[in-house]
Amino acid sequence: MFFLNIDSVQSIETKIVHNIQNEIITNIDIKNEFKYLLILNSNLKELEKEKIYNISNESAIKEKIKKIELLKNFKKLEINDKFLDVLLKNTYMKMGIKSLNEFEKYLESYDLTLAYFKRKIIIDALWNELIINKYKSQVTINENEIKKKILENKKKESREYELSEIIFEITDKEEIKIKYTEIVKSINKIGFKNSASLYSFSDSAKTGGDIGWINENSIDGKIKENINVLKIGGISKPIILSNGVLILKVTDIKDTKVEIDFETELKKVINYERNRQLNQYSKIYYNKIRRNSEFYE
Repeated sequence: MFFLNIDSVQSIETKIVHNIQNEIITNIDIKNEFKYLLILNSNLKELEKEKIYNISNESAIKEKIKKIELLKNFKKLEINDKFLDVLLKNTYMKMGIKSLNEFEKYLESYDLTLAYFKRKIIIDALWNELIINKYKSQVTINENEIKKKILENKKKESREYELSEIIFEITDKEEIKIKYTEIVKSINKIGFKNSASLYSFSDSAKTGGDIGWINENSIDGKIKENINVLKIGGISKPIILSNGVLILKVTDIKDTKVEIDFETELKKVINYERNRQLNQYSKIYYNKIRRNSEFYE
């Protein structure tokens, strides 16, 4: 194991750590992966070195496997420049950075380039496109039920939750309580963001589980029941999903009395539900290709 130090550039020997279908991952790749993850979640630096290494190593493996699969489905790993600019801007604005120049300087402080960061965004975007192409016909949306729900709440006070998530896997239902207790202990010890990086298989783990603001009308009934009883900072009970078990943290709550725009809210709720289902299929598909990958260490 090498020492992950981003405060100074040190000359270290490059060593191959993994070989996946003739695509290699080196110790330098893993070190850079840590820097990338640290940009998205600065709390990672509070963890022990071994945990930092394990998170960075697993993240590098995941991206490499995705890249190999993408090259089987796309001629080139590239997306529309305007779309890339939008995704990039959304990323740094969410971090509180106001301009691209400011973001480039921020990346330089971590010894990373804008081109490196763009490649990360492109892989994520193409992976999402691949999952949509493969599973869009299997996504089921009850639009009539959604419309009915929005109309019922159209003129009522609307509540929004700022949420973070951890989605973990289990082999049987008896394991839920044990795993949930373990994760809650971790949350109390190292915080929710770092626990998300350690335990969650969702793509949101990169940002410490952050999923942003969601209107209560966009939330599944089972999930809504769990978070409606929580105060700011509260952690939900385990919520069983089709692809794992969900834990939610309520980071903040706000109430508004503005009348809901029906069409806007309908689109938002449908997108949320579609993305939730596609995230499940993404995990299923990734697990499948990882099992079939030729993996050497």
